[in-house]
Amino acid sequence: MKTIHKILIGLMLCFLVTNSFAQSSKYKCMIQMVSYQGEKAYVIISLINPKGEYEKTLSVLGPDKQWFNTLKEWYKFQTKTKEKISAVTGASVGGGDRAVRTIEIDDSKLNKGYKLRFESAVEEQKYHVKDVELAVTPQGLVERTEGMGYIRFVKLSKVQ
Repeated sequence: MKTIHKILIGLMLCFLVTNSFAQSSKYKCMIQMVSYQGEKAYVIISLINPKGEYEKTLSVLGPDKQWFNTLKEWYKFQTKTKEKISAVTGASVGGGDRAVRTIEIDDSKLNKGYKLRFESAVEEQKYHVKDVELAVTPQGLVERTEGMGYIRFVKLSKVQ
């Protein structure tokens, strides 16, 4: 009988620990660039908290660290926090091209004032700190959102 109680207590503890971890959802993110002349763009996708501050880097489109400083606002955050980004770094994206990334967002951030920010920069051209910003809400995460700089639009869809 004591063995059964120990097993039941162990199972209950496992259940409590498993359910205490934050749940997250994955989104496929398609970025369509405008047709522009010049080098490929570096694009940063960040989670912005309700105070307007960087909280987490979700994706980096641009492999060469020497150009990260052209994304000035994000770079300040990056150098201060020393956040590990190697797992979310990929190729840059050229004018007129599309890029698809899968990003993961903690479900607890939904409807709490968080935003996704897409920053873009092209070598020897203008830097767009808020090329696209969208609300982290069920509706905001699936609407097509127009860009203000090198990004024509962003479209996300939840991965099942």
